[in-house]
Amino acid sequence: MTPPISRFPVPPLEQLPEDVRQRIVEVQEKSGFVPNVFLTLAHRPDEFRAFFAYHDALMEKESGLSKAEREMIVVATSGANQCQYCVVAHGAILRLRARNPLIADQVAVNYRKADLTPRQHAMLDFALKTALHSAEIGDADFAALRQHGFSDDDIWDIGAVASFFAMSNRLANMTSMRPNDEFFLLGRLPRP
Repeated sequence: MTPPISRFPVPPLEQLPEDVRQRIVEVQEKSGFVPNVFLTLAHRPDEFRAFFAYHDALMEKESGLSKAEREMIVVATSGANQCQYCVVAHGAILRLRARNPLIADQVAVNYRKADLTPRQHAMLDFALKTALHSAEIGDADFAALRQHGFSDDDIWDIGAVASFFAMSNRLANMTSMRPNDEFFLLGRLPRP
């Protein structure tokens, strides 16, 4: 018996609004499976649309942060928030984007000991502070990032990604969202 992917009902694809169903089909065609986050959030189509619109605005745009660095933020903050779904799913994406089978586990467990650049360590210091202690952020935190060449737009991106995924972590934990089995091996072994 397969465990449920969510504590909440997962609607059949044929019962979903056309735009939501189309997005899910596109993801399935691209990745070969449907990540459970899409099915879980389809329970509430308006929130599905808002969630993925903001996700895409943060994660898919051109930025001073690489796509791998944005995934590092997700993995590090999700590890701190004990979000199994996001650590597993975004860990897979990080391994693929960084072309490094080791990096996601290092970042999820303790980014301070991970094989990262000083710039990436500073980025994750700020991301974790945003995710866990945002009331304590001050001018010194911005100064530390600027010393590593981050622009104000980059700093906004670091904070926005950390903040969005702090919300996502809580939603995934509340729904008991189960990671897809496919994520566990992605990016760990060379492609055939």
